[in-house]
Amino acid sequence: MHLTSSPVDWYAARAGGVVAYVLLSANVTIGLLMTGQKSMKHWPRFALEDVHRFGGILVGTFLVLHITAVAIDAYLPFSLTSLVVPLVASYRPIWTALGIVAAELLLALAFTNHYRNVQISYRFWRRAHFVNFVVWGAATLHGLGSGTDRSAAWFVLIDAVAVGTVCALITWRVLRRWRPSASLLRIAPVAAALIAVVTIGALARGPLRFQPKEWNAASFSDTLQGRILVNNGVTRGIVSMAGNGTGSQRVLVRADLLVSPQRLVSTEFQMEYLPSGALCTGTVTQVHGSSFRATCHLPDGAARYIDAHWPQSVDGTVTSGVLTAHA
Repeated sequence: MHLTSSPVDWYAARAGGVVAYVLLSANVTIGLLMTGQKSMKHWPRFALEDVHRFGGILVGTFLVLHITAVAIDAYLPFSLTSLVVPLVASYRPIWTALGIVAAELLLALAFTNHYRNVQISYRFWRRAHFVNFVVWGAATLHGLGSGTDRSAAWFVLIDAVAVGTVCALITWRVLRRWRPSASLLRIAPVAAALIAVVTIGALARGPLRFQPKEWNAASFSDTLQGRILVNNGVTRGIVSMAGNGTGSQRVLVRADLLVSPQRLVSTEFQMEYLPSGALCTGTVTQVHGSSFRATCHLPDGAARYIDAHWPQSVDGTVTSGVLTAHA
């Protein structure tokens, strides 16, 4: 369900996912503080419970924003099925599947919270609540493995703080049950946090490092698909070709020709880069039966030289064509 190619949608998808993860990490932290019976001077328990409950609602809200923005974006290779069924997506399937599993488990937890003490016993709800750790862990790995910002310093910092805090609190909570020495209870959580931070940094800057494609690539070769429309008038006619290029650089292209029986009157060419939305406008310079060449300029004045050709068809459908561009 691809409804828009606006870069705003792409930014919304990224922002929604990051904010949802930050809120989820904060909620897990609050939950660990409450279950660990950790007292806070300026925050009574009932206030923490209210914040915890409202935080869960906010997590769900930003998660819906993230998923919706991904679903409607024209650049991202996700169908509705690939957003619901794990391992169906073609883009980094394992890491994407972790995000899907986290979202679906979070939805299941929302139902247990809603029906707590009504149709679900407190004992069952309490045990189900431990699934929050699975949700948080899957969300962490999803961001590290599939997020396009995963190697950015600010994102690594967010992940490191979140993972370090949660790991320290989990270590502190587990150790309290064993009644260790006071020194161990202080040192072990700090050590766990440091190990977690180093691990996150190593993964984000090492094997999971994001290597982005060139933004608004100057040179590329794509597969071209589209359609040719012909409207003939009494003295002049319009021939239009609209299509999209898929490959190393997603683009939308349109070439319009105003023709008369004797000559080519005027031409216009447009190419829109995805997902940036940058528009390259110009003219068609050469036309043949199943090919054309065009020249266009981006808003900053940079020129692009386009060559498109495709197999001839009877119904005007363009399939298995080739669209190349160079500066």
